[in-house]
Amino acid sequence: MHELTKRPIFFERNRVFRVYLGGKLFHNFFGTDLPEDNNLPEEWIASDVQAINPGERPYKEGISKVRGTDVYLTDLIENEKLAMLGEGRDGMGVLVKMLDSAIRLPIQTHPSKDFSRKYFNSPYGKTESWLIVDTRENAKIYFGFKEGVTYEEFLKAIEESETERDMMERYIMPIPVKKGDCFLIPAKTVHAIGAGCLILETQEPTDFTIQPEPWCGDYHLSEQEKYIGLEKELALQCFDFDMCGQKAVDIATMHPKVIHENDGTVTELLIGPDNTDCFSVLRHTVKPGAGVSTLSAPATYVVTDGEGEIVMDDGFSAPLKKGEYFFLPAAIKDKCTVKSNSSLELIECVPPQV
Repeated sequence: MHELTKRPIFFERNRVFRVYLGGKLFHNFFGTDLPEDNNLPEEWIASDVQAINPGERPYKEGISKVRGTDVYLTDLIENEKLAMLGEGRDGMGVLVKMLDSAIRLPIQTHPSKDFSRKYFNSPYGKTESWLIVDTRENAKIYFGFKEGVTYEEFLKAIEESETERDMMERYIMPIPVKKGDCFLIPAKTVHAIGAGCLILETQEPTDFTIQPEPWCGDYHLSEQEKYIGLEKELALQCFDFDMCGQKAVDIATMHPKVIHENDGTVTELLIGPDNTDCFSVLRHTVKPGAGVSTLSAPATYVVTDGEGEIVMDDGFSAPLKKGEYFFLPAAIKDKCTVKSNSSLELIECVPPQV
């Protein structure tokens, strides 16, 4: 067994190119970035997914590299699959991101599992969830069509938005957001992240996005970027026009459920099996001096506030602070505890059951 699989795995920073601007809020979250927006507005966390980007791109863009080594996560999984993932898994099964949008992203949707199997030869679609970690002024998201929007109207709006930018906003539901809000975005649901949202996104492990709106800020999307190689009419089948109005908003809005409260630790289920079979998301709030040892493995963890440390039964320890993230291999399940120094908040992202 590789030594890396016997400890929590930390990673090098993994900023990914996107055509939209953002990333300014990373300065306060990660504590290492300049407070400015650019075209690296996403941090892919414990990622075994290759990014889909235009043009010639860096080697293995989007795939995480273990901190202090030249080892990519995909190679470690290939060579140590059982120790990393346990029985019955071929890959991580989930992709976690931090993203910060300075502008509204294009109106879009993602394919379902069935669609991906048929047209992308992938077992995964792209159901995703958003946890709002921080905001700028007037932050909002968009989710679901407004009542009564038809395919024909939407098709016409796509054409008209070539010259009338932002007009497609009138067809989807705006939702103001604040820190701590949580949303589930099922595959095939129209949506867009609005300007001013720092989001922890947990999703199925693909980069499949259908985004027929022609503009992303001042950037004009190509047909390939809009429909990822599919014919337009086929790609638009990914939009569910029945996901609309208040019904859509109610489906999207998650209500955290306390599942454990003891000795200074509160654990909430943000996204669970009753919501989706694609992943689970939990939030641990740990008071100073307390700890949490009920940690899943394999799973990905992000510290969203406070400071502390992760310790193992054999005496290993590593400091934690806001902006740190790590992966717990299956081989060290039940061997780790996260302890808090200053009201630590820890998000746990768990792959689907096998």
